[in-house]
Amino acid sequence: MPRLAAVTVADFTGSGGAPAQIELSTTCPPSFELVGQQCKLVNLYQQYDSLQSKGVGGTKTALPAARDGFSPQQIDLGRYLFFDPLLSANKQQACASCHQPDKGFTDGKAVSTGAFGQQGKRSAPTLWNVGFLQKLFWDGRSPSLEQQAAGPLFAPDEMANTPEQLLHDLNSNPQYQRLFAQAFASTGPVELPQVVTALAAFQSSLISLNSRYDHYAHGFHQALNETEIKGMNVFRSFVARCAECHTPPLFTNQQIAVIGTPEPEGRPFDAGAGSTAETAKLRGGFKVPTLRNVALTAPYMHSGRFASLEEAAEFYSKGRGHAVPKGENLLLHWHIWEPKLSAEENQQIAAFLHSLTDQSLTPQLPAQLPSGLALPAEVRPAAQASVSTIKNISQAAALATNGEHEQ
Repeated sequence: MPRLAAVTVADFTGSGGAPAQIELSTTCPPSFELVGQQCKLVNLYQQYDSLQSKGVGGTKTALPAARDGFSPQQIDLGRYLFFDPLLSANKQQACASCHQPDKGFTDGKAVSTGAFGQQGKRSAPTLWNVGFLQKLFWDGRSPSLEQQAAGPLFAPDEMANTPEQLLHDLNSNPQYQRLFAQAFASTGPVELPQVVTALAAFQSSLISLNSRYDHYAHGFHQALNETEIKGMNVFRSFVARCAECHTPPLFTNQQIAVIGTPEPEGRPFDAGAGSTAETAKLRGGFKVPTLRNVALTAPYMHSGRFASLEEAAEFYSKGRGHAVPKGENLLLHWHIWEPKLSAEENQQIAAFLHSLTDQSLTPQLPAQLPSGLALPAEVRPAAQASVSTIKNISQAAALATNGEHEQ
């Protein structure tokens, strides 16, 4: 246990004094416009007809309805919460630890690591464009951003916090008390629905619709090179059928699909969405992930089984059910067959998928956090990472001791 008497606010902020007062933004993020007190999404896809009018794989097709309507203050408060390790049990892990902006809001691992070093069961999915999704998590178990936001906070193998401890920490912090009052026009204590609403508001602002593919879709055909256009045509072809599930413009149809992907060696079979008797027909099924920013989110599949896009594409050419474990009788999706794509065609698909990269609306990292903690080591620049870890360990000990004194 460190000597807590030697720990000061300056140790946490690096400022030599009390943290500066944080003010929430009164303007909407880019790609949103303020209507009344609500941020409404604006994008070029809103000028197009529905998917049903244009056919699968078409470029000029409308997006599904987006989750928007949050206030600028709620979105900005969610940004601070998303990057703040105060939300975890060990005060070192934030939502951003597993959803790092520079990795496409994933963590670059096959499976995620929890606050106390526990290895998770699945890889961290990207958060780009989650405001459009009706099913969240790999098994599609959450129908809303709010429910999705609450899950990792209290999961023992993720952030491992408790509702009681989280609310205690937030209500003990004058900065957060003031910011929640601003965002929700409330005078009472911070409540859990406000926490998950703010996190949902921030995540709904993570919009990626300005890639080179999007420029092509809106009519600037020089945006893609010859190889990428060939890859797009293979991707949309009836032979490959990629676009049947990874349907533009989101590049997901938001359905659960059983495709028979293998688990890494030594890991048990993951039943996915079919973990109960009521959902047995979905055994081994997972939500079709978006391919937006997929070049940044390796390794691939729910278990991180494939290290590269080429390897993931090759899986589909190896035969229907070739990787299904013995004894498992899975109801494979009818699109899974044997397209027998060539190595060149797989490379062309991979080249096309790189054209879906767009991080132009990546939110700014907070310069400081309301808790006084440093950004997690995974998110901060490498030169500052070790210092931030030391600060957060020290403050975690201080918070724990304060909690003991108050009991």
